[in-house]
Amino acid sequence: MARNKSEWPAKVLALVRGGNLPAAIAQIKVAPSVKDLKQLQNSITAAKVTGRWPDVDVAITENLALLSAPRLHRSP
Repeated sequence: MARNKSEWPAKVLALVRGGNLPAAIAQIKVAPSVKDLKQLQNSITAAKVTGRWPDVDVAITENLALLSAPRLHRSP
Protein backbone atom coordinates (compact mmCIF):
# COMPACT_ATOMS: atom_id res chain seq x y z
CA MET A 1 0.00 0.00 0.00
CA ALA A 2 1.53 3.30 -1.09
CA ARG A 3 1.76 6.12 1.39
CA ASN A 4 0.06 9.30 0.29
CA LYS A 5 1.95 12.57 0.16
CA SER A 6 1.73 14.56 3.33
CA GLU A 7 -0.50 17.64 3.41
CA TRP A 8 1.91 19.40 5.77
CA PRO A 9 4.18 20.98 3.10
CA ALA A 10 1.20 22.44 1.22
CA LYS A 11 -0.22 23.93 4.41
CA VAL A 12 3.10 25.51 5.40
CA LEU A 13 3.57 26.88 1.88
CA ALA A 14 0.09 28.42 2.14
CA LEU A 15 1.15 30.11 5.39
CA VAL A 16 4.25 31.49 3.69
CA ARG A 17 2.34 32.75 0.67
CA GLY A 18 -0.26 34.28 2.96
CA GLY A 19 2.44 36.31 4.66
CA ASN A 20 2.27 34.59 8.04
CA LEU A 21 6.01 33.92 8.23
CA PRO A 22 6.26 33.53 12.02
CA ALA A 23 3.64 30.76 11.95
CA ALA A 24 5.34 29.08 8.99
CA ILE A 25 8.73 29.15 10.71
CA ALA A 26 7.17 27.76 13.89
CA GLN A 27 5.69 24.90 11.85
CA ILE A 28 9.04 24.27 10.16
CA LYS A 29 10.70 23.99 13.58
CA VAL A 30 8.28 21.20 14.56
CA ALA A 31 8.26 19.47 11.18
CA PRO A 32 7.01 15.88 11.34
CA SER A 33 9.91 14.41 9.33
CA VAL A 34 12.86 15.06 7.05
CA LYS A 35 10.74 13.86 4.15
CA ASP A 36 8.13 16.54 4.82
CA LEU A 37 10.77 19.27 5.06
CA LYS A 38 12.30 18.14 1.77
CA GLN A 39 8.85 18.18 0.16
CA LEU A 40 8.39 21.76 1.40
CA GLN A 41 11.81 22.75 0.09
CA ASN A 42 11.00 21.16 -3.28
CA SER A 43 7.62 22.92 -3.37
CA ILE A 44 9.26 26.29 -2.74
CA THR A 45 11.84 25.57 -5.46
CA ALA A 46 9.14 24.43 -7.90
CA ALA A 47 7.13 27.61 -7.23
CA LYS A 48 10.30 29.58 -8.07
CA VAL A 49 10.14 31.64 -4.88
CA THR A 50 13.41 30.49 -3.35
CA GLY A 51 15.13 33.49 -1.79
CA ARG A 52 11.96 35.55 -1.58
CA TRP A 53 11.65 34.76 2.14
CA PRO A 54 15.23 34.32 3.43
CA ASP A 55 14.11 33.55 7.00
CA VAL A 56 12.02 30.63 5.75
CA ASP A 57 14.90 29.31 3.63
CA VAL A 58 17.24 29.47 6.64
CA ALA A 59 14.69 27.74 8.90
CA ILE A 60 14.27 24.91 6.39
CA THR A 61 18.03 24.46 5.95
CA GLU A 62 18.74 24.52 9.69
CA ASN A 63 15.95 22.12 10.57
CA LEU A 64 16.88 19.71 7.78
CA ALA A 65 20.35 19.56 9.32
CA LEU A 66 18.93 19.05 12.81
CA LEU A 67 16.50 16.31 11.79
CA SER A 68 19.08 14.57 9.60
CA ALA A 69 21.75 14.46 12.30
CA PRO A 70 22.23 11.16 14.11
CA ARG A 71 20.68 11.01 17.51
CA LEU A 72 22.50 10.08 20.68
CA HIS A 73 20.55 7.39 22.49
CA ARG A 74 20.72 6.40 26.11
CA SER A 75 19.33 3.34 27.74
CA PRO A 76 16.56 4.14 30.20
